[in-house]
Amino acid sequence: MGRPREFDVDEALETAMELFWRKGYEGTSLTDLTEGMGITKPSLYGVFGNKEGLFLKALERYERTKMNFFHEALKEPKARDVAERILRGFADSQTAETGPSGCLGINGALACSEAAAEIQKCLIENRHRGERDLGKRFERAAKEDDLPPGQEPYDLARYIMTISQGTAIQAASGADRPALYRVIDMALQFWPVPVAQNS
Repeated sequence: MGRPREFDVDEALETAMELFWRKGYEGTSLTDLTEGMGITKPSLYGVFGNKEGLFLKALERYERTKMNFFHEALKEPKARDVAERILRGFADSQTAETGPSGCLGINGALACSEAAAEIQKCLIENRHRGERDLGKRFERAAKEDDLPPGQEPYDLARYIMTISQGTAIQAASGADRPALYRVIDMALQFWPVPVAQNS
């Protein structure tokens, strides 16, 4: 029989996620991780492989638990409701009382050196995937005449994701949820409305 694990993997992963979220990938040292998780370096390597492997597991957990609102929002019947629910969902996550401010994906990718190029590439691809999923949803909206003719769905998706990345940086700098909501309200004033809905 193998030796039993000396720690709760789920709890350790939650701690690692919060550390990476707060400090970024490179800003979080192995000592930060082992002390925060209450484990030894051999245990970390034995379960997660290395720091990169641990980060990828933490990112997967973050997407599953903190970003689950995103794919739920895509199910909204109207494109504007999709956009609003996504933006408010990001703002809520970025200012939650129980976690760090900002966004793990944004915080993790900032100031990455060449040594962390693979992590940065993974985070960028993650953001692009979300943008593509949103673009596909807006493509459907265009076919349903829920967007004006000529409105480029993927440009609109990029606009929404750019606003969400901006609110993440604002949150990490201390902006509270009401302040982010006001920014979102301003951004949605420019939402393209089909002519039929204007008349």
